Amino acid sequence: MFLELLTKFNTEILPLIYKILFVLSPILVPVILIYMAVILWVRYVQLKYISKLKPFLFEIRIPKDIQKSPLAMEIIFAAMQASGAATYTEAYLDGKVKGWFSLELASIEGQIHFYIWSSETKFKKILEAQIYAQYPTVEVYEVPPEKDYVRQFNFDPAKHIIWGLQFKLLKKDIYPIKTYVDYNMDKDQKDEYRIDPMTAVLEFLGSAGKGQQIWMQILIKMHNKEDLKNHRLRERGNWEKEALEEIADIKKKATPETKGDFPGFPNMTKGQTETIAAIERGISKMAFDTMIRGFYLSNKEVFNSSYISGYIGAMRQYNSLTLNGLRLSKWTDVSDNLKDWSTLFPFLKKVITLRKAKLTNEMFDAYRLRSFFFPPYQYYRQNPFILNTEELATIYHFPGNVSATPTLPKIASKKSEPPANLPIKN
Repeated sequence: MFLELLTKFNTEILPLIYKILFVLSPILVPVILIYMAVILWVRYVQLKYISKLKPFLFEIRIPKDIQKSPLAMEIIFAAMQASGAATYTEAYLDGKVKGWFSLELASIEGQIHFYIWSSETKFKKILEAQIYAQYPTVEVYEVPPEKDYVRQFNFDPAKHIIWGLQFKLLKKDIYPIKTYVDYNMDKDQKDEYRIDPMTAVLEFLGSAGKGQQIWMQILIKMHNKEDLKNHRLRERGNWEKEALEEIADIKKKATPETKGDFPGFPNMTKGQTETIAAIERGISKMAFDTMIRGFYLSNKEVFNSSYISGYIGAMRQYNSLTLNGLRLSKWTDVSDNLKDWSTLFPFLKKVITLRKAKLTNEMFDAYRLRSFFFPPYQYYRQNPFILNTEELATIYHFPGNVSATPTLPKIASKKSEPPANLPIKN
């Protein structure tokens, strides 16, 4: 039977396909070439536009006492709204792209630093004003480009070992991760009863020793409808609509079948009710396209592979068994299957070495350039996922007394300007 089908396919169907392609080739070939030319042109003009941008990097130094919940950070994120190309001219001739931001944590030999980076200078005053409005006691410093911590590290493969990681969600974007609301951080609590999931991450970052560094980068871009002006032939899936459909599906599964014309009523479990409430709360807040990546960098003589698993474990503080969580997506290593084959075919070990070096250099360069949403490393090795402001504020906020990490530098008090009416002695 199979041989007959194969013979029929080779003698009848395949020649017919060739004839159709031959007849349509005068139309298909130009269309394909034009499509490829447009993609290359868009990449070129976007790279040209991005090369002219003037980004900035803020370092935020926090005080010993911050009596605010991560809700304050949500308000700061709400100010990170950037528009993209408004016209087709801006999109396809100027290469204009939507502004993006990077929330960063860096442990330099155990000393933890908070950074916020932006792709455009025009956001500088707005962002600084919002930070001071929500956290009046912090100090915000603009880091000169030459002092940027990612440029202070000169990677030398002969001296250093670096390991890059990228994370993604366990489930669909509509399911939220475990947030500060689930930890009751939105309520007024005494420090001894407050649990901050970010503390585990800070403790991990603070464990880096001499000759070691640990970096974390959370790239965000406002999520909204995208069309041809965003170089999408097909409109992107509607996040809110997908969430409502999921809620309807959960209710349908909880509705028993009934006889007759009378519909049944949903008989949901406590878990289903809480899931629906979490999804509804999630879509009520502003959403961002997100990418989370990190690096463990070390001198060869002090390299400790346990830091890699420690990094992954620290990110599990945000995982929920019934909702969503973060898991490892990509890393600067080859597959285990290729490693197994290399034991049988030793010549593959050279391939593994070259492949690992390529992945390391690419991800390290992408981190340094804060590139993911647009060229040169657009959607590098994975697609972005969606996190709302509540989820982002859980992963990145300025901790208060609840964080006792000894290597987290905290200023004694904020410097302030002298009073305007201070008398001046001649």
